[in-house]
Amino acid sequence: MVTLFRWLVRLTVGLIVAGAALMALAWYFAVRSLPDYGATYEVAGISAPVEIVRTTEDVPHIFGQDDHDVFFALGLAHAQDRLFQMNVLRRAAQGRLAEIYGEGALPADDLARRLGLYRNARASVEAQTPETLSALRAYADGINSWIQQINLGARGRGAPEFFLFPDNISYWEPADSLAILKLLAATSTQQIRREILRARISLAAPERGQELMAAPGEPPLPTYASLFSGGRFAGAERRTLEADWPTTLAGYLAPSMGAGGSGWAAAADRTAAGGALLANDPQFALTAPGLWYLARIELSSGGVIGGTIPGVPLVLSGRNTELAWGISPAQVDDQDIFIEEVQPGDPDRYRGTEGWTEFATHSETLGVRGKPSRTITLRETANGPILPANYLDIASVLPAGHVAALAWTGGHGDDRSMSALMALMRASDRQAAADALGMLVAPALEVVLADKTGVGRIVAGEMPIRDPASVSKGRLPQPGWIAGNQWLGQEAAPSVAGDLAPPSGIVAVTGAPISGEPLLGFDRGNHFRQDRLQHLLDSREVHSRDSFIAAQNDIVSPVARSILPLVGADLWFTGEPAPMGTPERQRQDALALLANWDGTLSEHLPEPLIHAAWMGALQDRILRDELGPLADELTELYPDFLDRVFRDTNGAAVWCDIRQSTPVETCTQIARQALDEALLELTARFGPDLESWRWGDMHQARHVHPALGDLRGLSYLVNIVQPTSGGNSTIAHAGVLGYGRNPYLNVTGAAYRGVYDLADPDSSVFIISTGQSGHPLSRHYDDMSELWRRGEYVRMSLDPELARAAAAGITHLEPPGR
Repeated sequence: MVTLFRWLVRLTVGLIVAGAALMALAWYFAVRSLPDYGATYEVAGISAPVEIVRTTEDVPHIFGQDDHDVFFALGLAHAQDRLFQMNVLRRAAQGRLAEIYGEGALPADDLARRLGLYRNARASVEAQTPETLSALRAYADGINSWIQQINLGARGRGAPEFFLFPDNISYWEPADSLAILKLLAATSTQQIRREILRARISLAAPERGQELMAAPGEPPLPTYASLFSGGRFAGAERRTLEADWPTTLAGYLAPSMGAGGSGWAAAADRTAAGGALLANDPQFALTAPGLWYLARIELSSGGVIGGTIPGVPLVLSGRNTELAWGISPAQVDDQDIFIEEVQPGDPDRYRGTEGWTEFATHSETLGVRGKPSRTITLRETANGPILPANYLDIASVLPAGHVAALAWTGGHGDDRSMSALMALMRASDRQAAADALGMLVAPALEVVLADKTGVGRIVAGEMPIRDPASVSKGRLPQPGWIAGNQWLGQEAAPSVAGDLAPPSGIVAVTGAPISGEPLLGFDRGNHFRQDRLQHLLDSREVHSRDSFIAAQNDIVSPVARSILPLVGADLWFTGEPAPMGTPERQRQDALALLANWDGTLSEHLPEPLIHAAWMGALQDRILRDELGPLADELTELYPDFLDRVFRDTNGAAVWCDIRQSTPVETCTQIARQALDEALLELTARFGPDLESWRWGDMHQARHVHPALGDLRGLSYLVNIVQPTSGGNSTIAHAGVLGYGRNPYLNVTGAAYRGVYDLADPDSSVFIISTGQSGHPLSRHYDDMSELWRRGEYVRMSLDPELARAAAAGITHLEPPGR
């Protein structure tokens, strides 16, 4: 027995020692991939020495002999800090995620191949301007130089993720950066998703379904079923919505995920310091590391500083010495779904405008980690590529014997969008910027501009030219064999006279339509954020940098201010006071809190949580009776719809009556029942004391690491979780997940914020949502996340002496033999 005990002790000690040794070894290899920001590297591909000066926040300031060397160094700096992210973004665009992630990434790869993101990117390389092509090649050379340094110096494969997701990293090519820009364009638009949802709602509620998604003043639509006489549809089925959010973010970006943003500017005569001001906050899914990376590059045209996306040699939002610019996805209607009839008995042919026509087809092979490769056949019609039937539940709107094709303005290879954005960085004034953006195709952007003489705004990018005979005007999937439905071509988005010199000296965009402007689409952003932003800008005659920062961090919900008085109009302070501890008393207490609330979605208050739960339960009760299982998927709040219902616009109050019950329910009754349901749910989570509830207990920003964020144990190291204020409709956008165990998780937001002050340019500020480094063991992995959460910033300066004075390290790049 003593001998057995001794051996057990020895075995236990041995296992502990072995485990500790393995952990030490893993730590050693992981730390090896942390870059030394004070090192000197001899690299081929530059003509003279280059300096990369890193500030205390790890923001690189790059100084070189010429533009080629500067873009080379930008590529190297991006690769030092974000190599895994860059490789994943490239793979997402190429349709090669399953090669490292396994079978779960196959649907994303399948879609990327069918959209032809990488194929079209390669075709567009030679379409770029000479200056852009030179920058792309230099940038690729810089990335490849760092990959060589990793191999030569045994630098832990460049990122710790590569130990868990082994990958033979191929050298970077100019087409890779163009493909990431294509992926960004496909991510920014949600038109496919909107069209499919409209069709599903029309099938479920043909009589009044359009009221749910209709924009104010939108002309009526035909019912979807009427477009396909005799067509048989599968109909809505109950689906499980517990989608795995990290899987959704496997490639950081994904087609139809959606993006947003805000931008506004004030001319010099509307500012306290006598110089133009501009603010911008592009909004994407929150990841760790975030999508954005701060950088300054010193070009022959002058210094440029702002937000970049690793993998792309562009400052997408920022300023140079003369001009500031901010971008927001324009939410134009740049995609249409065409329903194509397959010839009975011959799956290789479809019905064209002049009869049965052969699909254009070719095959591609998808690699799968640990599994045999898969071969897929890609088909295309005159309208565009055929989409997978399981994508966004397209199958539910397909008549039997039909497939869906996609027409998209970004779905071709003759695309100089990279050159347009490259020229924007070098523009010296608003007119030069507008001229440069004339080349933009996709993503379509609303660009706010400011220079020393004024401010302006343009919508840049291309839109389809639709035949006036089109039956749905792009709002519903429509028959592809009818010539009047097909696109007549593409053209630049319409401009508005005076946009480059508004008389008010103020411009503001949030992706929502603006009164009096040309129609850019029916599924644009809601007007509530636009109205709130315009109110804040109009409420002051003179603005300052601080007032712009305050607006950028504004957390007042215009939806709550508009909808709550309407929904609760017949509930406020009605009835006798109920006894303590009863459901009636809890309802009265909740209504009393909401009646005195100003709509501020602070993480420290209970009212935002009560409001969100109430409106969610209310909309679900109203819709479920009409839409059945489809109601499970309508996780977004439709405030204009609720407004129409509670105002009984065109008889919309009929939605409140439950068809399956004998009594005729009123909207007041439904509102009361929904509030009780919401309070029961919240009480089960947090107890009966309403005033102890906090919005931030549920509304937490979850910055997910796409590769490691769902792995038990590692998720605590790599994911960044923090309570946040704001919501879907606040200017400080903090979008919620909408489903699952915690539907209030904050999963989208302004992952980059910048405020540019042309009166005192070096007082301009910016921030990103996580940190500069993508390495989980780096102190710069999350060092900006708490500043971002609190609405704070770091200084944006083009002064080289300031950069060097606060340098945390200076990387020197030397040409060979020097």
